[in-house]
Amino acid sequence: MTPDVEHLLRREAPQVLGALVRRFGRFDLAEDAVQEALLVASRSWPADGIPQDPRSWLIRIGYRKMVDQLRADQARRRREVLYQEPSGPVSAADDSLTLLLLCCHPVLSAVSQVALTLRAVGGLTTAEIAHAYGTTETTMGTRVSRAKQALARVDARFTLPTDSDRPERIAAVMQVLYLVFNEGYTASGGAALARVDLTREAIRLTRLLHASVPDDGEVAGLLALMLLTESRRTARTGADTALIPLDAQDRSRWDAGLIREGTALIDGVWARYDVGPYQLQAAIAAVHASDRADWPQIAALYLALEHLRPTAPVRLSRVVAVANAYGAAQGLELLDDLNHRFALDEDPLTRHRERAVRAHLLELTGDHTGAAALYREAATLTRNEVEQRYLRDRADQLA
Repeated sequence: MTPDVEHLLRREAPQVLGALVRRFGRFDLAEDAVQEALLVASRSWPADGIPQDPRSWLIRIGYRKMVDQLRADQARRRREVLYQEPSGPVSAADDSLTLLLLCCHPVLSAVSQVALTLRAVGGLTTAEIAHAYGTTETTMGTRVSRAKQALARVDARFTLPTDSDRPERIAAVMQVLYLVFNEGYTASGGAALARVDLTREAIRLTRLLHASVPDDGEVAGLLALMLLTESRRTARTGADTALIPLDAQDRSRWDAGLIREGTALIDGVWARYDVGPYQLQAAIAAVHASDRADWPQIAALYLALEHLRPTAPVRLSRVVAVANAYGAAQGLELLDDLNHRFALDEDPLTRHRERAVRAHLLELTGDHTGAAALYREAATLTRNEVEQRYLRDRADQLA
């Protein structure tokens, strides 16, 4: 299968799934039908060419697969007449937002909501979702399967949520989009540092969400955070694809338009609503995007963020900010304290970054031998090849 076909199938899969769920109301069967339609396309398109309207082509194949599945379901035989293949044009409506909200149905646990949406709408593989949660691919596959079964048991409908459960489901959608963006911005594995298809899709869906709830300060904060972070993407690697850390990036390569839009968004909601974690992260990104980063202010914002979201990544980011604001020795002291209280060095999601942060701080204090050893250890703990090369290069320079 060619890269062009693979990219097209990945882009269209959520839209085809949305169309089938809207028509049939069976999320579990619809996803199976979509996978079968994608398999048919992967075999026929490279040889026969991509059809003029690939989405309609996939939906039609998906319809046929759905009918086949329903015919095999004796309990639903009487409903077959409702599921005839459409004879006219197939709707190409964008169902992404409604599908997101369906995946965040209140019958599911928060973890299952996020996992199912990443799989169905974000297009992440089960392995990528498992990495985001620090679990195995088998465990995550079982979780996604059970989530689909739960939706089938309650006969979940392809409709927008009610006012009573809307805030909870929007919060779950924001977490999903945040994880999709992060996976795209720094891929969990592979030869490329980033996956632009995922960051663009996360931004597109967050724009849809923001348009539907324009007065939600956290949704605006999330969109601002994505735009400000994405503005730095092209400056993160050099011509040789080597990783360039934030403080060494050429700011002229940052996207000024995204910075203006993101800054305007966070300025527009800051202090107008209760400040949440996404607004705080957007504020930090906005300070980074200013002419000169104010590290004491960034450290203070990370402390506020840690109170709201006391996670290992946030705590490590505060260590970096404190080190930049007040010196490497104070950063090391804070890192030792956080490790003692929260075992950041044992967290599977941040173990490699803890080693890299400690290595950087040791390097700044002059302990090049200790720093080199930790850079090499950090390189063994990440599956992203660009990060691996950067960490090994840092170790070699200090050896």
